[in-house]
Amino acid sequence: MGSIGIVREAQPGADLVWQAVGIGERVASAFLLATISPVIGASAVAVSLLSRRTPLIAHRRVGWCGSTLWMIKLRTMWGEDSPRAATGSHWIEYIHDDEGPKNKQDCDPRVTHWFARFCRRHSLDELPQLWHVIAGEMSLVGPRPLTATELDRYYGAAAPEILQVKPGLAGLWQVSGRNRLSYAERRSLDLKLARNRSLRMYLRILLQTIPEVLRGSNSW
Repeated sequence: MGSIGIVREAQPGADLVWQAVGIGERVASAFLLATISPVIGASAVAVSLLSRRTPLIAHRRVGWCGSTLWMIKLRTMWGEDSPRAATGSHWIEYIHDDEGPKNKQDCDPRVTHWFARFCRRHSLDELPQLWHVIAGEMSLVGPRPLTATELDRYYGAAAPEILQVKPGLAGLWQVSGRNRLSYAERRSLDLKLARNRSLRMYLRILLQTIPEVLRGSNSW
């Protein structure tokens, strides 16, 4: 696998508007995480009982400006073919698979329980990532974090430009077709977001994400 050339900024996000947005995101995410913690807790208990494995996983992704991001998710795969890792704790398992979700598909055979499918369809498994927003590692809106292999294989020379934008819980391609889009289409939309990012686009994506998640369309 070839390396990804990362152009690092001395002070990423120096623009005052985006600094203010970042502060607002962290406050809002802390409030939201506290509010929905019973839902996350109940889901984690259900997953732990159903899977007899850790309720959370952390998947290694490439984060802001090329940093390593251990992206937290609620476990939704626990069959024999689901990824395993030797490291972790009683609550979280660290997944070192660099290939990424290239085999994701509707009615994925690796997602063996209806509750797991429900969580994926309505993005409940992504809710723990609010912690990354609070920590300043992610934004509410930005390109979704990918693995190093995905960036190298499908994004190529565009990867450094996209990595200059803080990764997000929701992005442009998540409200433009989600999983039915090809990597080429996702790359194009991520570049559009990185090059044309504005407060208006940010708010539009944020507002469009809510009905998209409730409908659960094009998500698996």
